Amino acid sequence: MKNFLLIITLILVSGRFANCQEKDTHYVNAEASSWVKENFARNKIPPFTFVYGGENSDSFITNWKYKAEREASADPNINESVYTYSDEKTGLVVKCFVTSFNDFPAVEWVLKFSNQSDVNTPLIEKVNAVNHIFSYNKTGTFILHHAKGCTSERSDFRPFDDELEIGKSIYMTPDGGRSSGGFLAFPFFNIESPANEGIMVAVGWTGKWYADVQQKDEKSVVLRSGMERMQLLLYPGEEIRTPKICLLFWKGEDRMTGHNQFRRFVLAHHTRMIDGKPGELPLSAALSRGGPGPCNEFTCLTESYALATIERFKQFNILPEVFWIDAGWYPCNGKWSNVGSWVVNKENFPNGLKPVSDAAHQVGAKFLLWFEPERVTSGTWIYEKHPEWVSEIPTESKKLFIMGNNDARNWLIDHISDMIRNEGIDIYRQDFNMNPYPHWINMDPPRRTGISEIRHIEGLYAFWDSLLVRFPDLLIDNCASGGRRIDLETISRSSPLWRTDYHGYEYPNGSQDNTYGLNFYLPLHGTGNWFRSTYFFRSNMSSSMILSWNINSDDHSQAEMQKYIEDFKRLRPFYYGDYYPLTGLTSILKDNTWLAYQLNRPEKGDGIILAFRREGDFNETLRINLKGLDKNVLYEVFYEDYGIKIHRSGDELMEGIDIHIPTKPSSLLISYKKINVK
Repeated sequence: MKNFLLIITLILVSGRFANCQEKDTHYVNAEASSWVKENFARNKIPPFTFVYGGENSDSFITNWKYKAEREASADPNINESVYTYSDEKTGLVVKCFVTSFNDFPAVEWVLKFSNQSDVNTPLIEKVNAVNHIFSYNKTGTFILHHAKGCTSERSDFRPFDDELEIGKSIYMTPDGGRSSGGFLAFPFFNIESPANEGIMVAVGWTGKWYADVQQKDEKSVVLRSGMERMQLLLYPGEEIRTPKICLLFWKGEDRMTGHNQFRRFVLAHHTRMIDGKPGELPLSAALSRGGPGPCNEFTCLTESYALATIERFKQFNILPEVFWIDAGWYPCNGKWSNVGSWVVNKENFPNGLKPVSDAAHQVGAKFLLWFEPERVTSGTWIYEKHPEWVSEIPTESKKLFIMGNNDARNWLIDHISDMIRNEGIDIYRQDFNMNPYPHWINMDPPRRTGISEIRHIEGLYAFWDSLLVRFPDLLIDNCASGGRRIDLETISRSSPLWRTDYHGYEYPNGSQDNTYGLNFYLPLHGTGNWFRSTYFFRSNMSSSMILSWNINSDDHSQAEMQKYIEDFKRLRPFYYGDYYPLTGLTSILKDNTWLAYQLNRPEKGDGIILAFRREGDFNETLRINLKGLDKNVLYEVFYEDYGIKIHRSGDELMEGIDIHIPTKPSSLLISYKKINVK
């Protein structure tokens, strides 16, 4: 009681300190459109480079035949153009497909190289899809804000703020050929200039991309990015594509202006749309996991058990939005990792999976099914019937399905489409538990370095695009040993419902860290929850969640489970809003501190704060400065765990308030909204 009274007193008398006002400003695309006109003009060296026949493109590109065309667009906010550079001597044509936007200060492009002669081209190499100097009118420090990729550790998506030094590069690339797998391997970053403006950068390439950021002098920075390994000739009539490059120009005193513009841009232009709106990520429940040995993953799941589990969820009135079957539903000899026979195990599911999906649909839920089509195991149907579709090398135990093989890909498109249709699948989950890079290297013929990677990536996009055309309401869940294939191209087609294989459900502080880092760039991602306490549940909150609850346990009541589901559905919309970290980078990866963040919806005038006092922290109080509020507007602030409501102006909240958690580890949920004062 004493602590509770102290909390009330401290909340009501929270001090106020001066702070600069945060403005929710969304800039028009004047910078982007003028940048496109300037850099893709006739007789202008474009913002990409390559070496052709041993010569750098800067030395000859302005002498090639040039053509600029405006493409028709169905979206009034999208402007599409094609800039063509043709070498009439060798027949090489380079087309740059450029998109700019009327609702965001963003531009993106992808290059396509084609051989329009009847002989092989000279070697094409060192292709920088972007190679450009960005200059500003003020000297000072440039900062690269970037993040660690996924390695299934607590540090996944950990943010870094690195000051650039003149002449010193920061080089980023993934390990093993999965686009966000590795240490400096996250293909989204923010280059902050000393002029209160900067560039959000995103790379779209689900393979071995690279980015090289270097401060050139006191006023400029150089950005280079592309496919790391490429030195090839093109056969007559052949065409290849490069990674996609996206730049979003931002202005503001706080670099979070750029991050939040980019989050909104992702929702508007790089998110799967259903009925004209971003498809909302679901609250899912796994139908089974494990069992007595030798069960693993979902290998012991049966039709009767799945149907009974759905009925059990319905009985307790804790229905999720999606029922989830993961690895092990196919013939695999009792080991889920034996993949390559994509038919239903009739011993466990004698009637196929349709009775399970029908049962899910009957209670108002959807059905998700796991696949891993790009990995193949010996003895499976694909390996035995079509060995020509599989890459196998002595140094690697895992075999690669060759997405660049047209026959293989077309079969896969038709086969998976039939399964989606016949088994009633609403969400197609694709995993990828191997590094493809050694296979790509091994498959490349002489003088064709990189062609296998290019064809595989092009094939992956064609496969997913075909599914999305055939099934307009389909969602794709993108997994690769967790979140190791998150890039601009994959998020445009899919979402990572399981962002890391790090067990944040057992170590909640790590899940807080993962959310904190990934939210800087992406609004849509999810993780699992093993349902232990409010602290655990809130630690795993994001825009999606997978419930791996033992609902037959008496550790928790039906009312508690119902409350958690209600809270998730109520809080989820805020994760689509603007994001502000309220504690610094030193707070992550430590258990003796607080971590807090804010999700703000300026268009609705509301938001939430989630704060966590970890088990090793001795301070009951944390001072936070809210962001993105209207200075002169009055807000009702609701401390939900304490049942306390106070009124504060936006200015007062941004100047700072004290929040209090008397026990540890514990969390605090605060919601706020504008109120009308007559």
